[in-house]
Amino acid sequence: MIKKIIMNVPIVEMDGDEMTRIIWKLIKDILLEPYLELNTEYYDLGLKHRDDTDDQVTLDAAAATKKHGVAVKCATITPNAQRVEEYGLKQMWKSPNATIRAILDGTVFRAPIVINSIKPSVSTWKKPITIARHAYGDIYKSVEYRVEDAGKAELVFTGKDGKQVKQTIFEFEGPGVIMGMHNTDDSIKSFARSCFNYALDVKQDLWFSTKDTISKQYDHTFKDIFQEIYDQEYKAKFEQAGIEYFYTLIDDAVARVIRSEGGMVWACKNYDGDVMSDMIATAFGSLAMMTSVLVSPEGFYEYEAAHGTVTRHYYRHLKGEETSTNSMATIFAWTGALAKRGEMDGNAELIDFANALERASIRTIEEGVMTKDLASLSDTKDITVVNTEDFLREVGKRLDSILSE
Repeated sequence: MIKKIIMNVPIVEMDGDEMTRIIWKLIKDILLEPYLELNTEYYDLGLKHRDDTDDQVTLDAAAATKKHGVAVKCATITPNAQRVEEYGLKQMWKSPNATIRAILDGTVFRAPIVINSIKPSVSTWKKPITIARHAYGDIYKSVEYRVEDAGKAELVFTGKDGKQVKQTIFEFEGPGVIMGMHNTDDSIKSFARSCFNYALDVKQDLWFSTKDTISKQYDHTFKDIFQEIYDQEYKAKFEQAGIEYFYTLIDDAVARVIRSEGGMVWACKNYDGDVMSDMIATAFGSLAMMTSVLVSPEGFYEYEAAHGTVTRHYYRHLKGEETSTNSMATIFAWTGALAKRGEMDGNAELIDFANALERASIRTIEEGVMTKDLASLSDTKDITVVNTEDFLREVGKRLDSILSE
């Protein structure tokens, strides 16, 4: 009988929705609880429970992450009008990810899980590319207005002293739309420091890109703050570590990334990071192979998969049909959180277990056992396509082998 590893400090566990909620429980049952005295502080972020608590459960989960330092989150639904009707919701609740990011003031770092037998679409890429996404403001906190007729739109700022500054946005001759976005110097500074610290941790070059040639105040503020913090706080550290920081325009960064071999941290504003992380994930194979960790400047960590709730597979599951859903990113959310918990607590056994589970998961695919989404991407000759649960059991067999070595 396996002696279970003890966890002295809990991880904040945030359960989620649909097929990923099913996978979440299977991972715990098959790959975690047989080996660990799993210690979590549980929060149900399933859509119905968020609605029942008026989304207070999301706020509570974020507060718990600040208390315990490490969280792991299942994928959750961000409701649209159709979801409001489907679930009978009180309102169209905000994205729990956006809520948690705002509370933790964190930066999201997303990187692909690299498998030797699955080659990236971009032939020059040899190493993982990490996207560092600013997780506050911009279009995700924007105010929008639908213009129905002719008129003048103005940007008005009223200072505490009552003094107003006005700028004309546009004089409409007919219908159109307006959007107002914001960010804060404090959040940009937190973003910059998180990126610099992360690059030093992984000893990789840091690239930062915006469009300051067009956005001469908004984007230029990001550029200036990054440069100022780098020069004052990080330049000597980067030189000592033998890594580089540089700024370039977003379109130039895209061209450079495509020509590169990978192996860098690419910092992007909120929307750019959203789009580019999906591009990187798809080019490396699949969103289901993309890890994601939210890192706050204070050192709080929240790990999750970069993909959604796999709705189509969930509806098939409800009909009793077999699914072949890739659980790799969700497994790596758990291993990331467990390894970080072990690192914070000086628990070497927990770190070793997390590393073993990652190796077992990768070995399973490299030995030709995989879910349907990867079968067409792999260059392995003999492939066995398995269903959702059987994949996890195959990982479990290899985990047992590694742990007994």
